[in-house]
Amino acid sequence: MTSYHVAVDHIDPDTLKTTSTYYGTVNQAHTDEVRAIAALEATPRHVKEHPRQAGAFMVLRDDGDLDVYVPVDAPDDQIHKPGLATAEPGPEDLPRGTAGPAYISGATRFGGQSIGGAMDTPGNPPRATWHTTESPAGGNYFTSIAAYLIRVGAEPQVIYDPVTDRIGQFGPLTQSARALKNDGARRTNREGRVNIQVEVLGRAASPWTKGFDPSAKPNFRALLAAMRAHGIPDVWPAGKPPATAALAASGSRSRTTWQSKGGHYAHAQVPGNDHWDPGAIDTGIVPGKPTGSTGTEGGASSSGTYTVKKGDTLSTIASRYKTTVAKLVALNGLKDPNKLAVGQKLKVPAAPGTPSAQFEPFPGAAFFHTGRSSAIVTAMGRRLVAEGCGKYKSGPGPNWTLADKASYAAWQRKLGYSGAGADGIPGKTSWDKLRVPKSL
Repeated sequence: MTSYHVAVDHIDPDTLKTTSTYYGTVNQAHTDEVRAIAALEATPRHVKEHPRQAGAFMVLRDDGDLDVYVPVDAPDDQIHKPGLATAEPGPEDLPRGTAGPAYISGATRFGGQSIGGAMDTPGNPPRATWHTTESPAGGNYFTSIAAYLIRVGAEPQVIYDPVTDRIGQFGPLTQSARALKNDGARRTNREGRVNIQVEVLGRAASPWTKGFDPSAKPNFRALLAAMRAHGIPDVWPAGKPPATAALAASGSRSRTTWQSKGGHYAHAQVPGNDHWDPGAIDTGIVPGKPTGSTGTEGGASSSGTYTVKKGDTLSTIASRYKTTVAKLVALNGLKDPNKLAVGQKLKVPAAPGTPSAQFEPFPGAAFFHTGRSSAIVTAMGRRLVAEGCGKYKSGPGPNWTLADKASYAAWQRKLGYSGAGADGIPGKTSWDKLRVPKSL
């Protein structure tokens, strides 16, 4: 039987100071009872597992407090969490040199307002990333969830309650958040000029935009205005947010799109991550025309679709694209997989032998700049050498240098480009022809 430390985190509504009160230990039977009570539909409590501390869990309470349970033998036990006071930032604390505001007028400021830092790729386009808390909304869950995000160190910049229109910030919009997993060595939280992450109280399976009226939500409109002030366009570059966990799991999360295109993204569309939130939210309310495909990174054609021909079955199509019938069914939302119509368009994974299946997808021209260090650059250089275009005195290596630029210009000239077309900066057509092996 496991014993647990118990504490309660409380955010004072007036001072916004977080305090943690320790209450000693309880046994397994007590925690089992706590979980059972929280599972009752009529109980205004909700259990959240700790994302990084095995066995630890928290109970979100409708009164705004957070009950914390940590096994006594857990490594890195942090049951006694220090208070986090929120000072009103003065002008000297606000990041400089940005087009949009660091803070949204009227937002509650939680924690120490220092959750991230400078963006890694400020030359890449600005974006917003939408999450859901997978919890109830309304009541005082706004406060208890804020305490939870601080406790587990997974704060976005913004938290929003669509029921009450309450909005809060854990840090300035102009610095990074920490609600995303890295994509290998690439820090997704720090992608782009800004990456404004929003945790919306709600569940992916029940999209929060249903019945939501933006005209009655001034704080929501202020959030969108702040995003637009930072240059985030009203588009969804990776397509509509996946409507189900199966759709999110069956599609790839395009690095090319994520790194090269600004706009709105679902957590489900970020490479290196495995969640499927925020679900099928209305892209008319979270504004933006979906401009990409929702599941592939290139695919059999530029749209990632396959046109059904006479004699095709899902089995033969799945075999051709080295996937499964189940994934095709989930990707296309098919009700009867045995009924295909000639001319019907199906979403498909990348076809074997295409650049997106075997080789590095084009990371965008903005990827190649002084200071860039990546295994992709090394792989590119080796291919240039193999094509007889290498201009290296040593290497190639991971750092983008003038030697890389000269080598790539030689490749462009080999393909027939001249003048400005052979400037040494990769473009998608020449990149796909180089066929750089995937480095991850």
